[in-house]
Amino acid sequence: MNARLLACLLAAGFLAVTLSAQQAPVPATTPSVASAPAAPAAYTLSPEKREKAIAYARARYGLHFVSFLWSVLILVAIIGMRLAPRFRDRAESFSKRPFWQAAVFVPLLFVTQAVLEIPTAAYGHHLSLFYEQSVQGWGSWLWDQAKGLLVGIVIAIPLVWLLYTILRKSPRRWWLWFWLALLPILVFLIFVTPLVIDPLFFQFEPLAPKHPELAQKIGDLTVRAGERIPPEKMFAMNASSKYNSINAYVTGLGASKRVVVWDTTIAKATIPQTLFVFGHEMGHYVLGHVPKTIAFLWALLFVLLAAGSKILDRLLGRPSAWGIRGISDWASLPVLLLFVTVAGELVQPVVAGYSRAQEHQSDIFGLEAIHGLVPDSPRAAAGAFQILGEANLSDPDPSPFIRFWLYDHPPLAERLRFAAEYDPWSKGEQPRYMR
Repeated sequence: MNARLLACLLAAGFLAVTLSAQQAPVPATTPSVASAPAAPAAYTLSPEKREKAIAYARARYGLHFVSFLWSVLILVAIIGMRLAPRFRDRAESFSKRPFWQAAVFVPLLFVTQAVLEIPTAAYGHHLSLFYEQSVQGWGSWLWDQAKGLLVGIVIAIPLVWLLYTILRKSPRRWWLWFWLALLPILVFLIFVTPLVIDPLFFQFEPLAPKHPELAQKIGDLTVRAGERIPPEKMFAMNASSKYNSINAYVTGLGASKRVVVWDTTIAKATIPQTLFVFGHEMGHYVLGHVPKTIAFLWALLFVLLAAGSKILDRLLGRPSAWGIRGISDWASLPVLLLFVTVAGELVQPVVAGYSRAQEHQSDIFGLEAIHGLVPDSPRAAAGAFQILGEANLSDPDPSPFIRFWLYDHPPLAERLRFAAEYDPWSKGEQPRYMR
């Protein structure tokens, strides 16, 4: 999700949809089980690849914190140079209607941020190319950035209009009314994302026509798990047009909910390994992680908005030296975004920790789901993690601080080791989910 959209959504409602992430042509058939090498019981890399993975990880960690500081500096500069009051004056001269004022003010602010954030965004893409995680050309990347900015603006205009309408009508309790209004908005955005937004960036195809054997086995897996997922909700995404890395995810809500497997995953993993990946994603589906995450973020948002209202009231309760008339002035939006950017970074460990717990649950579900359907299922799961680590250059040994602050999944070495050792059946214990 684009940083400006996330910041605006956070200011408007801490929307953090993390049920997603972010080569050679896909073969016509999935590799056979016999062709797979034996999976290790621990995450191992060659000395050369290990050094490369560590260098890539450190570069990404550094970029995260530099990008955060750069975003803060950009917002401070926008506030200090009084750009927002100029954008406000232009918006107010365009129309007397608040919605059309938002339609002028928001693009001016977002495009300014986008231009100033190009250096860190471009360096992130450079890293992906240098470490062979991406095959996307710069022209295609810039077009994706432009589309992401446009999507952010389209969503942000009515959201910002709603926020400031509530601010003007209820300056003391705006945070409470806005918090209540955000739940249906959050649900709606999660519902439409796989239908409207995701197809702007990737092509999606039904899984069954090109991979019938895999689709059939996935069907068997869903029946065993007691959660039949119809074929029309199974998709392959053409990630190979942009990435060398592999992934899979669950997205959407209700009728739009679906499981998506990257075509790079299908190309590089065996059927048993891909079944484990699918079983993991189905765990998110069956265990209700989407609605639980919505409830968690909504509760966290309540705390942030309540705290933020007091801080912002002290900063913007009266006309300021920055040319801002008050908290209900359009020109106050950069100050709100600055608060959101800092608060979002500070609460990141909380969100990441919650996500790690869900990912571990889904790992267990995936292991239990393929038990009895896949020969030596622990080794198949461990092999999937090994391939994932090699393809994605996963850090073999992240520091405790980085793990705590940034990791929304358990470290891959930890996940592989758990997969290789998890075997409640031989110990006479009850599985956690698949009884």
